[in-house]
Amino acid sequence: MSVTAQEAIEAGRTPSSRPKGRQAAFGFIFASSVMNAISFGLMIPVLPALIRSFYGATSDASTAAAADWQFVFGLTWGVMQFFSGPVLGMLSDRFGRRPVMLISIFGLSLDFLVMAFAPSLVWLLLGRVLNGATAASFSTANAYVADVSTRETRARNFGWMASAFSVGFLFGPVIGGLLTTQDIHIGAFAIAGLRMPFVVAALLCAVNWFYGLLVLPESLTPDRRMGSFDWRRANPVASLALLRSHQDLLPLASINFMNQLAQQVLPGIFVLYTQLRYHWTLSFLSVTFFITGALGILVQGFVVGPTVRLVGERGAVIVGAAFGAAGFAIYAFAPNQWVYFAGMPVFALMGVMQPGLQGLMTQHVSGSEQGRLQGANQSTNGIAAILGPAFPLIFAFTLRHIPGLPGLPILIASALLGVAMLLSLRFARRGPPLAVA
Repeated sequence: MSVTAQEAIEAGRTPSSRPKGRQAAFGFIFASSVMNAISFGLMIPVLPALIRSFYGATSDASTAAAADWQFVFGLTWGVMQFFSGPVLGMLSDRFGRRPVMLISIFGLSLDFLVMAFAPSLVWLLLGRVLNGATAASFSTANAYVADVSTRETRARNFGWMASAFSVGFLFGPVIGGLLTTQDIHIGAFAIAGLRMPFVVAALLCAVNWFYGLLVLPESLTPDRRMGSFDWRRANPVASLALLRSHQDLLPLASINFMNQLAQQVLPGIFVLYTQLRYHWTLSFLSVTFFITGALGILVQGFVVGPTVRLVGERGAVIVGAAFGAAGFAIYAFAPNQWVYFAGMPVFALMGVMQPGLQGLMTQHVSGSEQGRLQGANQSTNGIAAILGPAFPLIFAFTLRHIPGLPGLPILIASALLGVAMLLSLRFARRGPPLAVA
């Protein structure tokens, strides 16, 4: 069958005409991503406290030391993502998505167990290293989605995948905070409350792995797989070369990088910024986490599809970048919490950007390169995570030298999305039909 005919068949498929097995497969991938996102979300309020617990009582000195280690943990995780993403992406192109996903999920379960029972900060860091090395389930899941989606359904499906992160952000921190209050004692065996979220995260991943082992079908047929595994192309630099090998893919990757880097600002300074400017308590912060997650689910689950149908994937990228830049600007200048809350729905509409961008990028590579593409994206995300700790440093500099503008780091994030929007106007376009290798 010719490429053109194959593409015509793919383009003519509708959700109702797609094989039921593919619908079931996407359902598992979505559920798997939700469970993994919740397992990561469980750690958000807990990991800094667990790090600080190794220094004894809470004090300025212990908090500062914990902040240093938090920087090391974040940097280490980003570096591991940068190096491991291409390897796991190419493995999924060579041997299929299913084995790589199952190995990654099983590895995450073991990693969380290491972190749950780590007797020292060195062991906790080791768990974080392993976590970064095996956290390819998200990128492999995206490659799986590209395999089982048509051009018309890709952006919508990627929107649902993005909503998985929102679910994790919605429930993970709340559940993690509650679990820290529950010490477990079974005879001589005891688990401190600060360790419980890691135990539950390990159990979630284990259940996910077992369910996938039983029901998950392979999405990449043997005739579409990479002919051989080439270690020379599995290093990050060679993996990023893929982004230069297809027309318009490198600009799209640059837009993706700016988006990922901009999103590093809130995890880095959100708690410190809102406590300083609006005097929010930790309990009130949990409410804002919930609202942010709920808005993300609404946008990614129910707005992405209609937006793509109305303005296309290119339009979704441009609209999402514009709303993200505007939302960040509102956050940066909001004089009180009510203006900040008013900016939340504006900022949430940025959620249409990533699914549209993913949909465009997957159209520029063949079926046998989808895993490699997601591995390259994971490497760029790793670079963003490595650079992300610069935002807290900028925040600290601003407080010392420009105290009247505490939102400067958020303004920088807004500017990044503004540049991404301009690049989208020039370079965001659908890819041509490509041969399936």
